[in-house]
Amino acid sequence: MRRDDIEKILIIGSGPIVIGQACEFDYSGTQACKALRECGYKIVLANSNPATIMTDPVMADATYIVPLNAERLEQIIAQERPDALLPNLGGQTGLNLSIELAKKGILEKYGVKVIGVNLDAIERGEDRQIFKDTMAKLGIETPRSEIIYTVEDAENVAAKLGYPVVVRPAYTMGGTGGGLVYNIEELRMIVNCGLEASLTHQCLIEESVLGWEELEVEVVRDADNKMVAVCFIENVDPMGVHTGDSFCVAPMLTIDKAVQDRLKDYAFRIVESIGVIGGTNVQLAHDPKTGRIVIIEINPRTSRSSALASKATGFPIALISAKLAVGYTLRDIPYWRDGTLDKYAPCGDHVVVKFARWAFEKFRGVEDKLGTQMKAVGEVMAIGKTYKEAFQKAIRALENGRHGLGFAKDFNRKSLTELLDMLRIPNSERHFIMYEALRKGATDEQISAMTGVKSWFVGQMRELVELEEKILHHKGSVPPDDLLIQAKKDGFSDKYLAKILGIKEKSIRQRRTDLDVRETWHPVPVSGVENANYYYSSYNGETNECAVSDNAKKVMILGGGPNRIGQGIEFDYCCVHAAFAMCDAGYETIMVNCNPETVSTDYDTSDKLYFEPVTLEDVLQIYEAEKPEGVIVQFGGQTPLNIARELSEAGVKILGTSIDSIDIAEDRDLFRHMMERLEIPMPESGMAATFDEAVAVADRIGYPLMIRPSFVLGGRGMEVIYDEPMLREYVDKAVDVTPDRPLLLDRFLQEALECEADALSDGENVYIPAVMEHVELAGVHSGDSACVIPPVSIPEKHLKTIEDYTRLIAQELHVVGLMNMQYAIANDTVYVLEANPRASRTVPLVSKVCNTQMASIATRLMLGAKISDLGLKPKVIPHYGAKEAVFPFDKFPEVDPVLGPEMRSTGEVLGLASTFGLAYYKSQEAANAKLPTEEGTVLISLSEKDPAAAKAAKEFIKLGFNLIGTEGTIRWLAEHGIAGEMIHKINEGRPNVLDAIVNRQVCLVINTPSGRRDARADDASIRKAALKYKVPYLTTVAAAVASAQGIRVARDGAGGVKSIQAYHADLR
Repeated sequence: MRRDDIEKILIIGSGPIVIGQACEFDYSGTQACKALRECGYKIVLANSNPATIMTDPVMADATYIVPLNAERLEQIIAQERPDALLPNLGGQTGLNLSIELAKKGILEKYGVKVIGVNLDAIERGEDRQIFKDTMAKLGIETPRSEIIYTVEDAENVAAKLGYPVVVRPAYTMGGTGGGLVYNIEELRMIVNCGLEASLTHQCLIEESVLGWEELEVEVVRDADNKMVAVCFIENVDPMGVHTGDSFCVAPMLTIDKAVQDRLKDYAFRIVESIGVIGGTNVQLAHDPKTGRIVIIEINPRTSRSSALASKATGFPIALISAKLAVGYTLRDIPYWRDGTLDKYAPCGDHVVVKFARWAFEKFRGVEDKLGTQMKAVGEVMAIGKTYKEAFQKAIRALENGRHGLGFAKDFNRKSLTELLDMLRIPNSERHFIMYEALRKGATDEQISAMTGVKSWFVGQMRELVELEEKILHHKGSVPPDDLLIQAKKDGFSDKYLAKILGIKEKSIRQRRTDLDVRETWHPVPVSGVENANYYYSSYNGETNECAVSDNAKKVMILGGGPNRIGQGIEFDYCCVHAAFAMCDAGYETIMVNCNPETVSTDYDTSDKLYFEPVTLEDVLQIYEAEKPEGVIVQFGGQTPLNIARELSEAGVKILGTSIDSIDIAEDRDLFRHMMERLEIPMPESGMAATFDEAVAVADRIGYPLMIRPSFVLGGRGMEVIYDEPMLREYVDKAVDVTPDRPLLLDRFLQEALECEADALSDGENVYIPAVMEHVELAGVHSGDSACVIPPVSIPEKHLKTIEDYTRLIAQELHVVGLMNMQYAIANDTVYVLEANPRASRTVPLVSKVCNTQMASIATRLMLGAKISDLGLKPKVIPHYGAKEAVFPFDKFPEVDPVLGPEMRSTGEVLGLASTFGLAYYKSQEAANAKLPTEEGTVLISLSEKDPAAAKAAKEFIKLGFNLIGTEGTIRWLAEHGIAGEMIHKINEGRPNVLDAIVNRQVCLVINTPSGRRDARADDASIRKAALKYKVPYLTTVAAAVASAQGIRVARDGAGGVKSIQAYHADLR
């Protein structure tokens, strides 16, 4: 039973959202915090991520939003004196830091016990050599391999094993630093990266099991050594594609019972030997030709797969793991089917499909290619009664403009030979290409040979293609009833059928309604708690198994779907707060979402969860069944907004800001007319559907100009254009540009200071908790720019103007709920850039820095509360919060790591301190770009010679740094009285700037790129080298100035630690 020798537990979060470690750890950590507090423990939480619900002050007794490193954690331990550390809920970050704290003697020094897992046992799982030796003792085969510590060792081992080989660094996640290599050149490059990425400077060189079946078993073990297999996951893509990128199913659909029993036996023996208490993910490979099974790796912690397994089975692994860590056993925890959890076995007649979401389009020059290093930025999960139904639900949940598998991109126009050739190398489009190849006559054997996907899965896809071809014989009309009914049973969406037939979606919906072809809903019972379920739909169910209440006070919240760049965890944060606020107001809450990584899809976030795609078809049927008072669409990002108009036209009551107001804000023409009427300045702009129209607009407003598609989130497709040739290139490449969806062109305000204001409005009165000042100047997307609250350099008169404009616009749009405004200040004038009358990614940031729970308050305003009722008053904020973005450039080494108008960050961190300089310093430290405080050499290379750059250079000289730079920069600095040493450009001789970075002769790189892409080649090499060799690098002059301030303050002491609760107590 419950341990009484501990009272206070430290939990380390996973930090910012990055590829390979996303919001599944927010979900698991939040679940654990709730469970442990319910058990009566005090929780101390450390995490650097402000965007998550996990770092809300209500989730822990003391919440520290700090850089995640051993020094900061020791400060927290010294201050809070926790009795125990639970290390396996914060992903690889939490695990690695726990080991570091133990090895440095910090845990022993402060008497902190480690619970849930033995740290020596973690080494048996994470250290490649110890793991290999442990498996040998257990008689479990691993792929033939050897541990190496140098590139030379790697070459020798690879020669012995034969190419291709797999490189696996120790103590990393998401395949970071590793890969499949086919020759010695690739080996040298990947091993170099892998050794750098590894905590122990250690890699495993392993025989390739490319093409084998990749299988996973999720195991939970208690202190009595009782183990249960929670979930068996089959990866549809074979070995060679990282599990985070692989399309997978649960339960296993093509694996024999005898093989599953062997997998379970191996997994249990491994978990017992490692000694983990709680959840462990075991990954294995099976060769169906020989029957050989080898262990690939284990994750002795909650993982991406454990989030998926939890949602697929209703077994909340993080919650159970937390309880087991504090002394409970599986016998102590209830199980809905057989009394207690020690009797658990996977069950249910549903099939779960997980499909990944990528962002290759965000990174110019990146090859869309999948391998052993994870590239996905998010995922969806779908539940159905059959594989085909669940698969097609997953596809329509992806939010990528596709509602089915056919006619993606131009694949249908390619020949069979071309399609088969495209399948040779795995990429994010392979299943869409397979679909068209089958349509063009490919055999199942051809597809399996090209992709390694098993013939059963190919056969299922073939049946979908054959049904679609029959349906296509009826273009221009609703298909015959028998075909329509079969299409719905096989998962074809109304929207996709309407699209391929060239008819209205409403016509399909009307006909199947007439035929009484509707979704039925079925429960997934939750284990470990009493009387809890969540629900999924099926067109293959016989009876509806979901009881609907007649409660008149009932509200539906639409979630954000899969994480992607531009729409991340911040929107889930808002949805969760909406559910909590509705519950507090006495409403029954209904959540609709399909993202298995998030807190919104936890079983107890809302009164009822529908694990469904956020599409018109699915949402409408839930609405018609539940008959809620209304639906909230403004918290889930662009996903629910995309269907809001159609929902409204179908009779759905939208709560909060009206759809018309949202449309006015999103339609640049309508919004411009509104600004002209209100006499609020905007940069000159125009719209164009053709190149000639674009040239006419450019001639009128002048270059440079900002160009983008209409109706997007995350600045997708945005670019600064400097002349007509660049304009032609952009227009030629633009897709889906029509008179209804034109290109938007705005005059680009050079050297403008950008800022944002978040507001709450009840339709009449407006409350503005904060104005955020961007560190980077105009031209960097707001999601990628560092920013600070409160502002540090905006004059009072401009702050007043910003507040006045925000109030005027919110009132004019009759905003009820949240609004985000973006401004630029140029030539002493405040310009409006855009209005977003919905949740934005800044909501969690403002909420935490200002202690104003914006999403909760907005929800109350939607229910009819008034600003005046809520006692909202202006606050004096005595501290600074500096947000910094975190980027996935290390996953895409061929990409120039430069900032621009299109958002490319995956996550963010927050630095809090009493001064801006220290807050900014902490934000860089949290983003793993710690600024140097010791004197050293700064490499400075300026494309645009900006007077502010001279100021920054002088600051670094005052701080005792030496400057080196290329000829043009050093000559320009000398003209401004600043001394520096000249170094060769890359192609001008040796030693050059790259040599200085590789030899670690510089401790900081300041490299401002040209605005023109065609002039960046030399600069890009400098930035890529800085990234590779982990030298902090800055690409804007504004960041250089802020960094100098940060270094100056940090030299006097890098600051203590202070909980968010303590910061909030200081607000007046």
